[in-house]
Formats: sequence, C-alpha cells, structure tokens
Amino acid sequence: MCINPAKPFCGLFLLMALGGGVLAQTGRFQQAANYQMDVEMDVNTNQYKGTQVLIYTNNSPDTLERVFYHLYYNAFQPGSMMDERSRSIADPDRRVGDRISKLKADEIGYLSVSSLTMNGKPVEFEEVGTILEVELAEPILPHSDAKFEMEFTGQVPLQIRRSGRDSGEGVRFSMSQWYPKMSEYDEQGWHANPYIGREFYGIWGDFDVKITIDKTYVLGGTGYLQNPNEIGHGYEEDGTKVTQAKGDKLTWHFNAPKVHDFMWAADPKYRHDKVEMSNGITVHHLYIPSDDVTENWEKLKEYTPKAIAFMSEHFGEYPYKQYSVIQGGDGGMEYPMATLVTGGRNLNGLVGVMAHELAHSWFQGVLATNEALYPWMDEGFTSYASSLAMAEIFRPSDNPLQGSYSGYYRLVSSGKEEPMTTHSDHYHTNAAYGAAAYSKGAVFLAQLGYIIGEEARDKGMLSYWNTWGFKHPNVNDFIRIMEKQSGLELDWYKEYFVYTTKTIDYGIKEVKAEGEGTEITLERIGLMPMPIDLVITYKDGTSEMVYLPLEIMRGEKVPEAGAASRVISQDWPWTNMTKTIRINKKYDSIKSIEIDPSKRLADINQENNKVEY
Repeated sequence: MCINPAKPFCGLFLLMALGGGVLAQTGRFQQAANYQMDVEMDVNTNQYKGTQVLIYTNNSPDTLERVFYHLYYNAFQPGSMMDERSRSIADPDRRVGDRISKLKADEIGYLSVSSLTMNGKPVEFEEVGTILEVELAEPILPHSDAKFEMEFTGQVPLQIRRSGRDSGEGVRFSMSQWYPKMSEYDEQGWHANPYIGREFYGIWGDFDVKITIDKTYVLGGTGYLQNPNEIGHGYEEDGTKVTQAKGDKLTWHFNAPKVHDFMWAADPKYRHDKVEMSNGITVHHLYIPSDDVTENWEKLKEYTPKAIAFMSEHFGEYPYKQYSVIQGGDGGMEYPMATLVTGGRNLNGLVGVMAHELAHSWFQGVLATNEALYPWMDEGFTSYASSLAMAEIFRPSDNPLQGSYSGYYRLVSSGKEEPMTTHSDHYHTNAAYGAAAYSKGAVFLAQLGYIIGEEARDKGMLSYWNTWGFKHPNVNDFIRIMEKQSGLELDWYKEYFVYTTKTIDYGIKEVKAEGEGTEITLERIGLMPMPIDLVITYKDGTSEMVYLPLEIMRGEKVPEAGAASRVISQDWPWTNMTKTIRINKKYDSIKSIEIDPSKRLADINQENNKVEY
C-alpha cells in the first residue's frame, strides 16, 4: 500500500484511485431523449426518408465517449441475427420461421443513417446489424445536453414480426421500431442489445413527429394529433374539415410527452371511432371494416374504457389522456398510448388481447423495467393484471390466474425451465421464455398474495406505481416495496423463485391420534421453502387454520378476510424438512386436512396436499 503521496508513483496511484471512485458512482438516474422527427412515406415503394433532431440529456455521473442507436428494421434481412436465431432455435416463432431468409430486395426492411452530427460537428458512425455505433467527436459530460441531428432512410419490411407492411389482414403499414432510437444507458451501462425478436428498453422523452403520407390514409398511434382540422378522417375537433394537402399528401403532426417509444399505423381503409371517458381520456379504435371484424370491434368499444378504469383503480392512475387500439401487426403488441392488435378474432380473444396489451401501459410503458433483463416483471405482471381485468369486466372467474398456474406447471414438467434471471434473448427455447415470462411471472404476483396477504400485496402494487413510475425499477426495488408494505422479509422469495428453478412440493406425511388431541406431521419434499396455511375442517362443519410462516420471514402475514381462524402459529425453519404440530381436537372429529385450499401456493404436486376421512 502506498502511504507517501510525495513520491511521484504514489501520487499517481492516489489520483487514479480517486478518479476510479468517481467513475464507479452507481446512483440511480434517468437519461432523457427528446425527439423531433419529420418523415415522408412513399406508399408505392414502401420507403421513407426523414430527419431527426435529438436532444440527449446525460443525467448520469459518467462521461460518455460513445452512444448507440437501435436500427430495428435491419433485422428483417436474410442473414440477420433474428433470421439466424429463428432458423436455429428448436421451436421457432411460427410467424417468423425461415421467412426472413426468403425476403426479396423490395420486401426486406432496412434503416440507414446517411448523416449524423453532434452539436453541429460530424461524428463517426458504423452500422453493425441492428445497432449504430457512434464515436463522439467530443464526450458528453455528466449532467449536460447534446444535440444530435441526422438524416435517415428506411424501407418497411413485409409484415413478419411486429412491424411491417401488407399484413395478412390487409393492413398497409404497422410502423413500430421504425426510426433510429437512442439506446438506454443506466447504472448498469449501455444496453445496445441487437434486435433478435424479444423485448425493448427505452429512454423517456417528448416526441414531436410529423408524418407526410398520401391523403387517403388514416393514421393512429402514439401521441396527440396537433392538427386534427387539417386532417379530417374523424379527427377534427369542431366538425370543420379544413384539409390542407401537399399535393396528394397530408402531414400528420403528433406530440407525445414523456414516452419511451413512438408507433404509428396507417391504412386508407381504417374506420376511426372515438369514445370519451368521464375522466377525460379519449379512447380511439381504428380497424378495417369487414364481415369478421366489424361486429366485434364495435363491441370492443364498451370494454376498452372499462379495462382502463379497472387498471387505474388497482395499479395506478393512467397518466395520459388518450389510448388507441389499432388493427395491425401480427398478434398483439404494446406501445406507449396505443397497441397493435390483429382484427379477425372472436370477441373473447379480442377483449383478452386488448386487456393484456393495455396492461402493458402500466408495466412496460410507465414502470418500464428493463424487459430484456426482467421480462417477467413486464409480461408476467401484465398477464396477472389483465387476467384480473378480464374477470372483472368480461368473463367472471373464481380463479382468474388458473391459466398462469397451469402454464407454470407445464413448464416444470417439461424439464426445460430456466431461471427467470435469464436474459430474454438467451433462453434456449421460445417455450421456456414464454412460460417463464408470462406464466411464472404472473404466478410470482399471485403467490405473493399468499405469502404476505392479498390486501398487503394490492396496496403494495399501488405503492410500486407511485414510487417507481418513470424510473425503470428492478426486482430488488419491487421486493423492497412489498417488504415495507407487509413488514416481512422477502429476499428469500426472490432468490428462490426468480434466481433458481427449485420447486415447491409440500405434503401431509402423517396424521395420528395423540391422547385427547391430534398430531399432524408435514413434510417439505421440494427444494423451495414456503409458509404454510394448513386448514382443518371438522365433521361439525367448522374449520381452523394452522399457520406456519418461515422463520426467515421475520414475522407473520395479517389474517386474511374470509380465511379460517388461526389456532396455531409457529415458525418453520427452512432447514427442517418436516414439521409436527399438535391440535387440541380429537382425531375422529376431523373431516379433512388440507395445505392451502386457496390454491395460491404453486405446489407442483397437490395430490399429497389433502387427506379426508
């Protein structure tokens, strides 16, 4: 160790150490990226050209020598990483398969930057697949702004995955992931992930976008239309159409505040309907009328506002004044203030996919965890929320999460499960990714209600929204919210259920008379420990609960409304594979004994959970 700073080497060492300390700051921060874009679409060639002015704010403590842009459309070219992955994975997405490898020159997608400056000075850049690597002429210092100006061109790919033109339902343009988008930089560094086909992560900012396109086209998507009276097509606010066209084209001007992406869709056949909610939110529906679409989309107008109201009540107040459901894409995909949904669905499917994509507005749009690293915190929480919404507004169910539990159990039995810490692009199979992100992620929340009580969990969800909105929370942030709400330690739950594939399996090992009472022995067969609600029902119709929290919880959940009254509460150390308790009721008075009658415990073998007499 150097202790004499007078020596040259010593002083250099201390300077390096101090400098390293500065660079190692890891406090939470949010970058900002405000976009101004002007694009013109050629509907005959399916190509467009545009300009972009981006004001990038470096709110980090770090000096940035490079930046990265996403060029998503370059994925839709033969030989791309998305193409290679789809043709090599064991269970490719049927929408993709080998289709990218067969695209012709006028069917591929591309996004190319022709010029780029920072603060008026040219910068060096290189297109590497779906990422533009930019070497800056001068660094962006901490807590400073930089102005990037670029010109770019693009070609809309044939509809394959999310974005594209001329879908199977005849939608001309589903314009998502269509512009050069600055990559996110956070306390973990840059997230310039190549586009393989999974999830997204973006910077919040304000978008000011002008889109010039043939005047016969109707547009919808992210953002508030700034010139409705110039456009017509049902958007005019006072009933006066003052169409101002540039020859055969119109310019649509949108503004979207505090969003992390911008999507739009366009078709000359779109019907545009509006619903005004009592809270001031305008709900737009855009679809192509046809025999198998119109009737259900007309009915959908009843359910979208109900879903928005449900989500706002249970998960946090929706922060925008607009939401659009638009026919397009290749299934259902969420974007800020809007979603793309395929149209030819029965009413049940249409309402279900709307509710799911809408719920993303909370978990992907505003909370916006890094989906690549924590896809289950978006897809799983969204699946949980949309299942509850569907049960409330459309299809009542005693167990709305049953489908998620079943999906998780199938994943376990398949032998293909991977930890939920797996990066979304790097799951070995699509099936393992889907079941983990959607099903197990939803079970995580439902089972949390079993651990801490549903009232505490539900209050925690609102606190999560209010605390972490627009801040990119991670799993630790979520767990801390729930710990504060419940007063229990929950790190063990995260570490077992998220970081491992260990499973839950408890059983009733033995029940026997013991004098004037009854002795019950439970066993933990699975590798994951959990608290136990053991309900004993007697022949006289009464019931009681033996509650066995884990010792590492450092407390007990508050008794839940409607649950059997507790007669015993004893900690169960996770190191002990069995637990024996004694109740002061005769053996022959018992009708049944059951572990978790609520079925919220994700026990993979429930055949040993109940005995009856």
